[in-house]
Amino acid sequence: MARLTFTRSTTSLTLTGLLSLAVAMGIGRFAFTPQLPLMVQEGLLDVAQGGWLAAANYVGYLVGALTASRLRGGASVLAMISLAGVALTAAAMALPGAMLWMPLRFLAGVCSAWAFVATSVWCLGALARANRQDLSAWVYSGVGFGMAIVGLYCLAAAITGVRSQQVWVHLALLTTTAFVPVFLVARSLGIELQKAPSKLDQNPPLPAGTVGLVVSYAIMGFGYILPATYLPVLARSVVENPAVFGLAWPIFGATAALSTLVAGALMQRISRLRVWAGCQALMGLGTLLPSLWRHEASFMLSAIFVGGTFMVITLAGVQEIRARVPSNPGAWVGYLTAAFALGQIAGPVSTALLFSLPGLADQALSIGLQLAAFSLFGSAAWLWSATCRATAL
Repeated sequence: MARLTFTRSTTSLTLTGLLSLAVAMGIGRFAFTPQLPLMVQEGLLDVAQGGWLAAANYVGYLVGALTASRLRGGASVLAMISLAGVALTAAAMALPGAMLWMPLRFLAGVCSAWAFVATSVWCLGALARANRQDLSAWVYSGVGFGMAIVGLYCLAAAITGVRSQQVWVHLALLTTTAFVPVFLVARSLGIELQKAPSKLDQNPPLPAGTVGLVVSYAIMGFGYILPATYLPVLARSVVENPAVFGLAWPIFGATAALSTLVAGALMQRISRLRVWAGCQALMGLGTLLPSLWRHEASFMLSAIFVGGTFMVITLAGVQEIRARVPSNPGAWVGYLTAAFALGQIAGPVSTALLFSLPGLADQALSIGLQLAAFSLFGSAAWLWSATCRATAL
C-alpha cells in the first residue's frame, strides 16, 4: 500500500475538496433528511409531502448531472457558483410554504450535482497531476463528514427546541463560511469541464460491461435513497426521544466518512468491482432490515450498513469510470451521476405513490425498502459475475 504523505499543496487541495463536498452534499443534498422529522413534528408538512420534496431535490440533482459538463467555464468556477446556490436555497427554506420549498429543493439538487461533478474534476484532476490519486478517498469522505456534522447539529436543535426554520438559516451561514477557503484554493486552478462527446468525436470504444456498471450505479441510487430519506422518520415511529432517533443520521454520515477512508486503502489490494459488489450486497441488507424488524437496533444497523457502503460505491464507481474513459472523464462522471439521480427519483416517488393507496399506505415504506433491497442483491450478483469475467480474461 502506498505511503500516505501530505505536502502543503496536496493538503490544501484535499481539504478544500473535502469541504466542498461536505457543504454541497451534507447541506444541499442531505440536510433535509434530519430536518424532516423536525418539520413533521412542527406540523409544517407530513411524511408523504416530505417524499415529494425529496423527489424535487433528486430531479434537480438529475438536471444538474446532465448539464454540468455542458456549461461553459472552468470546473472551479462552477463549484463556486454551486456552493453559493446551496447557501441561498438553504436560507430560503426558512420561509413558510411547501409550494415554495419544492422549487428550492429542486435548485438545491441542481447545485449539489454541479458541485459534485465540478469538484470531482478540479480536485481529483489536480491530485492526479500531483500523482496523489490515493488522496481521493479523503476528498469523498467529505460527503459523510458533512452529513454527520449536519445530523449532529439537527439532533442538538431537536433536543434544545430550536425550530427547523432557524436551523436552515444556520446551515446557510455555515455554507457561506465554508465557501471562502474553497474559493481561495480552487480559483487558481482554472480546470475546464470536459464536454460530453459528440458523434464526431473519435473516442475509443467503451470496455465491455460499462453500461451495466451505470445501471448498477442507478440501482444503488434507488436502493440507498429510501433509508437515506426516511431512516430518522422510521426511527421516530419507534422512539419519541430525539436523543435516540436523531442519532441515526449522524451515525449514517460518520460511517460513510470512515468507510471511504478504509475503502481507499482496500481498493489498492482488491479490485474496485469486487469492493463495489460486496458493498452493494451489504447495502441491500441494510435496506431490508428496517422493513422486517422495527427496532432501535435495526435502525442503527441500517445506518451502518447503508451509510458505510454508499460512499464506497461512489468512490469505486467514479474511479472505475475515470479509468475506463480517461479521454473524457468529466462527461462520464456526469452520466454516472445522472444514473444515480434517476435511481434516487424512483425511490421517493414510488413510495409517495404507495402512500396514496389506501390498502398499502400503512406498509408503503416497508414495501419500498424491500423492492430496493432485492434490486441491490440482484445488481451485486451481476457485479460479482463481472469481476469473475474480468479475471478469466
